[in-house]
Amino acid sequence: MRLLYTIWCATYLVALYIVLFPIQFVFLQRNAWKPLAHKINRVWGKLFFIGVGIPVRVEYRFQPDPKQVYVFCANHFSYLDIAAMGVIVNNYYAFVGKSDVKHIPLLGYMFAKLHVQVDRKQPNSRAYSLAKSIRTLASGRSIMIFPEGGIHTPEPPQMVPFKDGAFTMAIQQQVPIVPITLLTNYHILPDRSPIRFYWHPLRAVIHPPIETACMTQEDVKPLKEETYKIINKELMSEQKVVA
Repeated sequence: MRLLYTIWCATYLVALYIVLFPIQFVFLQRNAWKPLAHKINRVWGKLFFIGVGIPVRVEYRFQPDPKQVYVFCANHFSYLDIAAMGVIVNNYYAFVGKSDVKHIPLLGYMFAKLHVQVDRKQPNSRAYSLAKSIRTLASGRSIMIFPEGGIHTPEPPQMVPFKDGAFTMAIQQQVPIVPITLLTNYHILPDRSPIRFYWHPLRAVIHPPIETACMTQEDVKPLKEETYKIINKELMSEQKVVA
């Protein structure tokens, strides 16, 4: 049954995007239409979770203003995290993610047009992606980033130290950091072989923002540590409840 559920989830996910892509393709052709292309991703995510029967339960300790600019930071234990963000956050944002996505048919085209790519094989890629992220924030668009820099999933999952990029850009543009704890995505789609989908409610917490007004680059480390503690405290509380 688990294999059949996995086949259904994967088939439905791909088929749904193929159906929606022609509309998204049109919206990707002009910068003024790109917010609509972003909304297509939200529709894709919502229809996916409905279609596979996974309830989405988000605790909004803070409700982000869709008209405001933020740097959203979340833990990253599952490839499902990307789809989940499109469902739980209503703002228009750009992901900062690995450039490997660009090789995926259709999805890669959208990612290259809509988000910020990081190519770890290129020595200057991090500097380029940071500069592009800062320009994105300056243009009035939020950034969504996983500051761990990748998926790290020991058992039970634990975060690794955050990288500086998210906090450097937030301070430079004086925009708030919004911590997000993704509590259960690794239960639904664990990062292990063989790939299997499991039925489990998607649960997340959006925490109150950390203001960066009046901060300088000397505050990157304490800002990074505070964000880490907020997300990690929620994760540890959840693991204690499960245990």
